[in-house]
Amino acid sequence: MPSVAEQLNKIVDKTERLIELCAALQEENDLLKLESEALTVALDASKAKTKELEEKLRVLKLAKSFSETNEKSLDIKQKINDFVQEIDKCIVLLKK
Repeated sequence: MPSVAEQLNKIVDKTERLIELCAALQEENDLLKLESEALTVALDASKAKTKELEEKLRVLKLAKSFSETNEKSLDIKQKINDFVQEIDKCIVLLKK
């Protein structure tokens, strides 16, 4: 049976190992906290960039819809002008 001094030495050794392990775990925990904060900042920046790009996309879609409407309006005006010219030709022929 081990003596009390040997048991006490084993307890002291195990306690020292536990203290070292605790310190190592604390250091790892601190590093993980820093990494987590960095990732949170990166995520926030990505969300802001995504929001900005979504807003630009919305504006571009809106501008495109106005552009298409303007082109459609020009096409309609041209068709109306063509019809008016045809009607004028018909009126001239009817007057003869």
